[in-house]
Amino acid sequence: MNPDSKSSGERPRPDLSVSHSTSSGSRERQRVDKDHLPRLAPEYYCGRAFVHWTLTLEDRATGWLTPAFHHTWELTLLHACARYSLACPAYVLMPDHAHLLWLGLDDKGSDQRLATEFIRKHLRPFLAPAEWQRQPHDHVLTEAERERGAFQTVAHYLFENPVRAQLAARWQDYPLLGCCVSGYPEFDPRISDFWERFWRCYNYVVEKRNA
Repeated sequence: MNPDSKSSGERPRPDLSVSHSTSSGSRERQRVDKDHLPRLAPEYYCGRAFVHWTLTLEDRATGWLTPAFHHTWELTLLHACARYSLACPAYVLMPDHAHLLWLGLDDKGSDQRLATEFIRKHLRPFLAPAEWQRQPHDHVLTEAERERGAFQTVAHYLFENPVRAQLAARWQDYPLLGCCVSGYPEFDPRISDFWERFWRCYNYVVEKRNA
């Protein structure tokens, strides 16, 4: 079953083939000013959006990333996923930034902008004296990138970040990465059948919440 399959009662989503890198002429879909990165209209981050978020530290600060911070990150991410009806099949914490993929589960209750601010707010005390950059970077995945095989390629590109940075020989050996699906603590992207189990869970939850 395609992870992006639709039931006959599903309300239409925005055209996700448009990302925040669209031309300046698409003003209805994008807001740009001197103090902010380009950002799509709010509906692109709500409902069943698929978005890659990058949270970077101001001045690329390091020294904050510890096993204790990772534990706090996991707890905060779990609360964000539960509160805003999201699943995170991939995240990676790097010495000066973090990546995460969020998938909305609820046509009405999922809001990734609010969830990202929730994460940033509750983790801010654990970064001190480092601080987040003023605004995270995001990429709303296109329809082609949402296809199961293409999406998994995006996720594995994230997982390979520590290898490209020479922090690990294999991404599976890097301890500061994982996933977060509320109610499924056994999920781990390192296990061989992770994606099969993840998509089965995703489809079940989406169908149940949006019936």
